[in-house]
Amino acid sequence: MEKVNYAAIDIGSNAVRLLIKSVNEDANDELFTKVLLLRVPLRLGEDAFTTGEISEVKARKLLRLIKAFRQLMKIFEVVDYRACATSAMRDARNSKEITSKIYKKTGIRIEVIDGQEEARIVYDNHIENLLSREKNYIYVDVGGGSTEISFISGGELRSSKSYNVGTVRMLKGSVKEEDFNALRQDIEAIAKDYPDLIIIGSGGNINKLFRLANVKDKKAAILPVESLQKLNAVLKQYTPKERRRQFKLKPDRAEVIVPAAEIFLEVARQAQSKHIWVPTIGLADGIIDNLYTQRLEKESKA
Repeated sequence: MEKVNYAAIDIGSNAVRLLIKSVNEDANDELFTKVLLLRVPLRLGEDAFTTGEISEVKARKLLRLIKAFRQLMKIFEVVDYRACATSAMRDARNSKEITSKIYKKTGIRIEVIDGQEEARIVYDNHIENLLSREKNYIYVDVGGGSTEISFISGGELRSSKSYNVGTVRMLKGSVKEEDFNALRQDIEAIAKDYPDLIIIGSGGNINKLFRLANVKDKKAAILPVESLQKLNAVLKQYTPKERRRQFKLKPDRAEVIVPAAEIFLEVARQAQSKHIWVPTIGLADGIIDNLYTQRLEKESKA
């Protein structure tokens, strides 16, 4: 069977991503192979979390970006795709106007998904297949506008919640104390009933933090909370501009990496966890996994 390409467009509050993966059902090892990953730091949350809408300038840039993504999907002969927008577009008053215009100009339909759907898609990486049924996990995906937390026990997804606590929101001072308290209290309640929680970290920031941390065994993808605390203390000593030079970070990453570390550390405190497992998975991966699963279901019913 020849390789088939699928695409995911993830329109986040900090960055917009295009991920293309090929599926090779005859492969003996990995079913999915990454073909292309593009990340553009459009920072839609800067507008949405302060003024309540996306500016004309950023709306035009998003349109140009989606046009470029459409051409790339044609070049790579993508058979199916899904485009999802998350927290910034959820908050923006003019999101329907923007997505309608993009659809008319490009034919690309953008879904503005709610937090529950976002958490479900992230979970749809079939991460549960990698987990022990005897252990308890919280899957934490930190984005620019929101944090999705899924509780997994006995190999099953027990709960999934989205909180308006994100890195760009924190930078803009737009995180409400009641939202952060809700996150804290919910994790504390889970930890009380299910001790020895294992945190699974998702998102570009935790992957970058893991690479920057002084972890001896990188292959295990385990980030000790103590190492994250030490790294965060060092990162906070520098301005974003200094972090760019010192740690070779992209400009937008240099700004959001400290708020991301703070969120993960708060989660670890409430969960009483000493380690964070950092597999390289995210929303875009979940979208593609879901597209492939839907295709198999259709074929089985035919």
